[in-house]
Amino acid sequence: MSNWKDGLKADSTDWLLENENPSVRCFTLKDILDKPEEDEQIQTARRDIMQTGLVPEILQLQKEPFYLQAYPRFYTNKYKGLVWQLIVLAELGASANPQIMEQCEYILNNSQDKNGGFSQHASARLGGGLQSEAIPCLTGNMVWSLIRLGYLDDLRVQKGIDWIIRYMRLNDGIEENPQQAPYEHYEMCWGAHTCHMGVVKALKALGAIPEEKRTGPIQDMIEKCAEFMLMHHVYKRSHNLIRVSKPGWLKFGFPLMYQTDTLEILDILTELGILDSRMDEAIAVVLTKQDDMGRWRVENTYGSDRLLIPIGQKDEQSKWITLRAMRVLNRYYK
Repeated sequence: MSNWKDGLKADSTDWLLENENPSVRCFTLKDILDKPEEDEQIQTARRDIMQTGLVPEILQLQKEPFYLQAYPRFYTNKYKGLVWQLIVLAELGASANPQIMEQCEYILNNSQDKNGGFSQHASARLGGGLQSEAIPCLTGNMVWSLIRLGYLDDLRVQKGIDWIIRYMRLNDGIEENPQQAPYEHYEMCWGAHTCHMGVVKALKALGAIPEEKRTGPIQDMIEKCAEFMLMHHVYKRSHNLIRVSKPGWLKFGFPLMYQTDTLEILDILTELGILDSRMDEAIAVVLTKQDDMGRWRVENTYGSDRLLIPIGQKDEQSKWITLRAMRVLNRYYK
């Protein structure tokens, strides 16, 4: 199509720019209207993110005794625990104020293991994360969140990036050997077919690193993870492309926590500047899901309805999903 908006049934940009959701407004200005970060409207929206709406509401709830007592269940308390709320705050475009920085430090001190991966539990004996429970989707999510919250240059986050580079496997039906740490612990993550969620979250994390700060190994891993998703045509089975990998990936939601969907994968790929004909079928899926107002609706609330503050009701029009869809189409056709 000659213009990316030609595929829209209506233009929802003005709807996304409404003041009631400063996060969506900020990203719309940046990603749809292509305004630079120093633009006054973006700077105003970023200030508003910390002052109105979901971010200050979440931060206020996190000060309550019930929440402070649940800190040790940072991963297992789905999806109210600290891990999940940091993902949400990063998705919302929050800035790292003292409260958020304290939470980041807690996760770095209690979830990150000695090799740099992020674990589901703290090690009572050694401190830090329990090495046997470090998993790729959590590591990718935490590295991505910490980068978005301003921790890219922190040596501990750099160690997390190195963990992804060192340990990420991209098995597509054949299991690699040797099965030693960390591979022997979770067949679902590291088996004959690498878990797609681990690949997607690793790609998301590495893609958050500014291009000028990507080393050769980082860029190499980005390309390998991207090719892994492309040979699956984003959402299909690589060895049988008429079959869908996971039907749930065709039901869009926000936020997705450790899960993913077709739209998030396209968002990550297009942010990296990847435009490939193997994405065409997935793009077509996105286009067919808009309603007559050019908006996209919530289909998956598996994670979002269990947050401290639920985000989006099933079947309602979603500014977040609409933003993501328009952003993908803008990049892909522009």
